[in-house]
Amino acid sequence: MGAFEKDNITFQDVEGQETEMIPLLSSEEEDQLNKEPVPEDMPILPLRNNVLFPGVVIPITVGRDKSIQLIKDTYNQGDKTIGVVAQKDVDIEDPVEKDLNRIGTVARILKVLQMPDGNTTAIIQGKKRFKIKEITQKEPYFKAQGEEYEESYVSKSDEEFNALIDSLRDLSLDIIKKSPNLPSDASFAIKNIESPTFLVNFVASNLSTDVQQKQKYLETSDIFQRASDVLEVLSNELQKQELKNKIQDKVKTDLDKQQRDYFLNQQLKTIQEELGGNPNEQAINELKKKAEKKDWPQEAKEAFEKEVAKLNRMNPAVPEYSIQLNYLEFMTDLPWNEISDDNLKLKQAEKVLDEDHYGLEKVKERIIEHLAVLKLKQNNESPILCLVGPPGVGKTSLGRSVARALNRSYVRMSLGGLRDEAEIRGHRKTYIGAMPGRIMSNIKKAKTSNPVFVLDEIDKVSGNTISGDPSSALLEVLDPEQNYEFYDNYLEINYDLSKVLFIATANTLSSVHPALRDRLEVIDISGYLVEEKVEICKRHLIPKQLEKHGVKKNQVTFRKNIIEEIIEGYTREAGVRMLEKHVASVIRSKAKYIATGEDYNKVVSKEDLTRILGPRKISRNEAIQIDNPGVVTGLAWTAVGGEILFVESSLSRGKGSLTLTGNLGTVMKESANLAFEYLKSHTEELDINPDIFKYWNVHIHVPEGATPKDGPSAGVTIFTALASIFTQRKIKTKTAMTGEITLRGKVLPVGGIKEKILAAKRAKITDIIISSENEKDINDIPEKYIKGLKFHYVDEMIEVVDLALHKNKVKNAMKLERPLLEKKDQQVAE
Repeated sequence: MGAFEKDNITFQDVEGQETEMIPLLSSEEEDQLNKEPVPEDMPILPLRNNVLFPGVVIPITVGRDKSIQLIKDTYNQGDKTIGVVAQKDVDIEDPVEKDLNRIGTVARILKVLQMPDGNTTAIIQGKKRFKIKEITQKEPYFKAQGEEYEESYVSKSDEEFNALIDSLRDLSLDIIKKSPNLPSDASFAIKNIESPTFLVNFVASNLSTDVQQKQKYLETSDIFQRASDVLEVLSNELQKQELKNKIQDKVKTDLDKQQRDYFLNQQLKTIQEELGGNPNEQAINELKKKAEKKDWPQEAKEAFEKEVAKLNRMNPAVPEYSIQLNYLEFMTDLPWNEISDDNLKLKQAEKVLDEDHYGLEKVKERIIEHLAVLKLKQNNESPILCLVGPPGVGKTSLGRSVARALNRSYVRMSLGGLRDEAEIRGHRKTYIGAMPGRIMSNIKKAKTSNPVFVLDEIDKVSGNTISGDPSSALLEVLDPEQNYEFYDNYLEINYDLSKVLFIATANTLSSVHPALRDRLEVIDISGYLVEEKVEICKRHLIPKQLEKHGVKKNQVTFRKNIIEEIIEGYTREAGVRMLEKHVASVIRSKAKYIATGEDYNKVVSKEDLTRILGPRKISRNEAIQIDNPGVVTGLAWTAVGGEILFVESSLSRGKGSLTLTGNLGTVMKESANLAFEYLKSHTEELDINPDIFKYWNVHIHVPEGATPKDGPSAGVTIFTALASIFTQRKIKTKTAMTGEITLRGKVLPVGGIKEKILAAKRAKITDIIISSENEKDINDIPEKYIKGLKFHYVDEMIEVVDLALHKNKVKNAMKLERPLLEKKDQQVAE
C-alpha cells in the first residue's frame, strides 16, 4: 500500500449509504478542540490495529461485544465523546487494564453504520490527547478518569519548523504521486491542511508502520521531534517506492522485449521455411546423422537422445540453446570406441625408435615389451609411463617417436603451472563459457581412443589451491583401475581412457604427489656421455639444423673434435638442447656466406667457434693434481646432471672453532659438524693428538660460493678433507667419493649415482669411493658408462681414510701442537 493507508482518507458509500466526504480540520477548530477539557469520566475504547491521532478521522470495525455496547450507548447519548487507546499487544482478544497504553486520544463518534455482514462500523474523529489517570469501570466496558497530556507548540514564525513541515508535505505528495495504489484525493487532503500540527498527525496516522511505532509518535510531546521522526520514515518509504517502481519498469521492459523477440522469431521461422528449411533443424539433423555412425556405449547413446530432445524443445534465441548445441557437437566429435591398429611388427618398431633417438635403451625396451604383450594377448590396455630426467635429454620428443613406432595418434598436454582442477575435469556445462577438460579436448583432437598422450612436466603441476587440486584430479586419469570410466564434468558421461598410452615427463619426482607417483611406472633417463652427445649431434642435430636453414650436407662439415669442443667448452648440461642451439648458430653463420656467394671454409674450425660463439665459456672440470692436504674431490647431483666439486679445508691458530663457507644448506652444514665430531672421537685410530683441537680453528669451504649447495652426499668428502688436514696426508690423485655419514661412522647410500658416475668420467676420475649399498646401482649402469673406472665400496668411515689418503705425510707438513706459551704456563703450574 506504500506509506499511507488508503481507507483512512476517503470513505465510499456502503450498501445504500451515500458517499460522504469528511471535512478537514481547520486551525480554528484545532484550537477549539485543544481548549476543551478532558472529561472526568468517559468510556474507553481499546483499538487493536491502529492509533488515533488528534484531528484525524478514521473508520473502525467494531467486533467485540463490549465495544459494540460502548458505541451504541455513547452514540445514543448527546455527548458522543469516548476515550480511544491502543492495545499493547494486538493479538489479545479481551484486553484487561494492564494491556492498555496509558496515553490515548479523546474522540467523538461521527457516525455509526450497520454493514451487510452484520458488523458495526463507526467513524470517529480525534480531538486531543489525554492520559488515563484511573480506571473507574471494567464492566460492561472500560471507563476511566482522564487528565491533560502536555503538548508543546512551535511558533508560526519558526523558519526551521516551517521548512520541516514543507519537506514533510512535499515528501507526502511525492509518495502519493509515485504510488499507483493510493487515490488522488489523498494529495488533495494534504495540500489543503493548514495546521502544521494536524498535518504531522494526519501523516503519522496514515503511515504503514506498526502500532507500537505510531503509539511512540502519539506519546511524543515535542511537535518538532514528532515531525522529524515522521519525515525520516517518509524518506525511507520514498526510496523503497522509487526502487520498486524501477524494478517494475525493468520487468515490464524485459517482458516487452521477450514478446517482441518471440514475434520476430515466429516471422523468421516462417521466412526460413519458405526459403527451404530452418538452419537450426538442419544442424540437429546433421548431429543425428553423425550419431548414427557412432559405435558408442548404451549410456552415451541414451544421453545423446535425451539431450537432442531437449534441444528440440528450446527456443533458438535463448543463450542455453547454443550451450546445448555445443555440448552435443562435442559428444559426436569424440572418438567413442574408435581404435587405431597398432604396428605389431616388433623389429620395425624398434628400428623407428632407433632412428629418432640414440640411446634410451630402457624406454625402447619397455615399448617393445608392450608391443609384445599386445601381439600375444590382443589386449588394448596400455601402461602409464613416467620418464624422469634432466632437461634436454629427449623425454618429450620420445613420445612422438613412440607414437610413430606404434602407428598411433599423438597428442601432448603441457602441465607446467597448471593450477585449476577444471583444466583436467572440465567445467559443468550449466555455466556460461563452460568447456570440457583438456584431457577430453585432446582425445577429441586425436580422433582415436588409443593415442599416445604425453603429459609434459607433471612435476610442475600446482598443489592444492583455491581452484582445487589438479594433481589429485590426475589420479583418476593415471590409475589403470579407474580410468576406464573417467568422468569429465562437462561431458557428464564416463569415458574409457584405459586404451590411451600415457607418457608423463618430469625433471624430478620430489615435487610429484605421492599418490600420483605410486601410479606411475618410472623410467629414469640420465644425462648423456660426451661420446653419446657426439653421436646424437652427428645423427640428429646437425642434419635437422641443416634442413631447417636450407643448407646442404656438403656445404658445412663438423668434425668430431669440433663437436667435442662445443660440448665441453660451450655447454654444461645433461641433455643436448644448448648443443643444438650452438650448432644452429654455426650453421647460420655459414649460411650467410653461402647466400652472399663469398668464399668460406666448409669445415668448421676452432677459430670459427671463437668468432661465432665467443671465447670458451666453460673450463674443463677435471681432477687436478693436489699437493696440499685438506682438498678432496666429491661428486654431486644437479638438475642438469652430475658435477664434481672440491671440498677445501685449512687450519689456523685459535680456540678450536669450525667455520663453513660456500653457500651451504642446512643438511650439508650438519654433515660437516657430524664429520668433525666423529674425527675428534677417533683420534687414536687416525694418530691425531686430541689436544690440538683446542688450539686450531678449522675452515671448510666449497668453491663456487654463488651456487647454493645442500644434501647429505658430501658427508664422506668433508670427513676425508678433515682427516687429510689433521693428519697432513694428501689425497690420492684422480680419486672422488660420495656418501652420507652417520655419528656411528657408517657410510650410507645416496641417489643420482649414474649422473655422478658420468660426471666423474668426464673429469677423468679413475677411482670412486661409494657405499656398499650403492653397488646394486652400479650394476644397473651399462658397461660403457663405467669402463675405465674402479669402484671402492665401503661401510665404515675409517675405511675411506686408507683408501683415499697416502700413507705418508706431505713434505713441509704443518706441526700441529699446542702454542709455546701454553706449554710454559703448564710447566710453571707443575
